[in-house]
Amino acid sequence: MAVSILHRVSGDGMAIIGLGVLLWWLGSLASGPEAYESFAGHAGSWYGTIVLIGLTWAFFTHMCSGLRHFVLDLGAGYELDTNRNWSVISMVGGVALTVAFWAFILLA
Repeated sequence: MAVSILHRVSGDGMAIIGLGVLLWWLGSLASGPEAYESFAGHAGSWYGTIVLIGLTWAFFTHMCSGLRHFVLDLGAGYELDTNRNWSVISMVGGVALTVAFWAFILLA
């Protein structure tokens, strides 16, 4: 149940917040250097970084859950223990991929 809720929340978060960030970014690109500098300033601030990390987490969580559902659609993984294990792996995988992604961005 938790994976299903996270799948919906992460999808909605990417659709609502991600779309807002994308439109702000595209609008700032079209509006000139001053507008883009303002966007980059906000995106690079502590609160902008939190939003971007949250969007990254939503993406990887949604992706891992979607892959789990894809395997279920193929007819595999319906056993209770297998399903529970893949549910945990998909939740932990979203966090682990987010940490790895941001470690690469910040440390490279």
